[in-house]
Amino acid sequence: MKKKRLMAPGPTPVPPKALLNMAAPIIHHRGPEFKGIIGELREGLKYLFQTTNDVLIFSSTGTGAMDGAVANTLSRGDRALVVNGGKFGERWMDICEAYGVEVEIVDVPWGEAVDPDVIRKVLDTDNSIKVVLTQACETSTGVVHPIKEVAKIVRDRDDTLIIVDAISALGALDIRTDEWGLDVVVAGSQKALMLPPGLAFASVSNKAWGFVERSNLSKYYFNFDKERKSISKNQTAYTSAVSLLVGLRESLKEIKEEGLDNIFARHDKMAEATRAAVTALGLQLYAPKSPSSAVTAILAPEGIDGSDVVKVMREKHGITIAGGQAQAKGKIFRIAHLGHVDQFDIITAIFALEMTLDELGYTIDMGKGIRAAVKVFQG
Repeated sequence: MKKKRLMAPGPTPVPPKALLNMAAPIIHHRGPEFKGIIGELREGLKYLFQTTNDVLIFSSTGTGAMDGAVANTLSRGDRALVVNGGKFGERWMDICEAYGVEVEIVDVPWGEAVDPDVIRKVLDTDNSIKVVLTQACETSTGVVHPIKEVAKIVRDRDDTLIIVDAISALGALDIRTDEWGLDVVVAGSQKALMLPPGLAFASVSNKAWGFVERSNLSKYYFNFDKERKSISKNQTAYTSAVSLLVGLRESLKEIKEEGLDNIFARHDKMAEATRAAVTALGLQLYAPKSPSSAVTAILAPEGIDGSDVVKVMREKHGITIAGGQAQAKGKIFRIAHLGHVDQFDIITAIFALEMTLDELGYTIDMGKGIRAAVKVFQG
């Protein structure tokens, strides 16, 4: 027998209670029982997003909310500044291109975080920029961007919004939507929310709603105004992903019970242990200066293809991690530690990594990574 374990940055493990709730007989999405569930979700999502505003719910992957964030806040002729430091920064660029939005690009080397002063200089010299589009955590590189500092630069500019892709960050990193002045924050269900893929979310500030009212880009399904009116009535504008939303209710309950501060501390500890373990094995971090607590990106040893590490971990040891994307393909592998993950998941993953590296010909002091991780957990 070989158990399968998910240690990739999405999908992530789903807690048993959420699975059981999703297996219950389905109910109608326009009935009173489901309206009550949406009412509960509204409050739970506000807690998670750290906002007093309603959070919009869409039946889609997180990319749907990214698409909607562009289509609902911008108009023809508007310009956007995109932080491009990885595969998902590129996605912001692609979405803008699809809508004919002109893009000013701040290129950031993969594995590094954006310098807020660069954004400040662009905005100071170009007052035509309407939105700053960035990731909180760039999942493809394991980097966390300084969102609080960037938001401070944007928040007092009446004609500019900050829109944050927090798909792999929300629920793992401390994202203070209202306190920091984040105008649109998008998220997805399959990361730290501990659910299967299929739900997307967007919080929208009062400032951003002003942009929504003026937007003239085409939109239909991902229509923020329609969803805002529907959610105020404890409904979604179109057919709800009923079973996923029932599971979300359970996940949000577990998040509230653990408490956000405890959740953030747990993710920090998982990340610290993972980094300590791989460093002890002589490996290098892909993002040493600004590593995320959601996922750790690790440079493959010289002479070893990172894709082979992923393959052996999955096929021989039953643990699914992630490889590199685009220019990082074959150069790195990524171990996630977000959502329904504890210290024994990390230790198991590190043990499997040690065996995998040994099998691929990398000289290793077996157990050294595990000892380093255990020391962090005992500290």
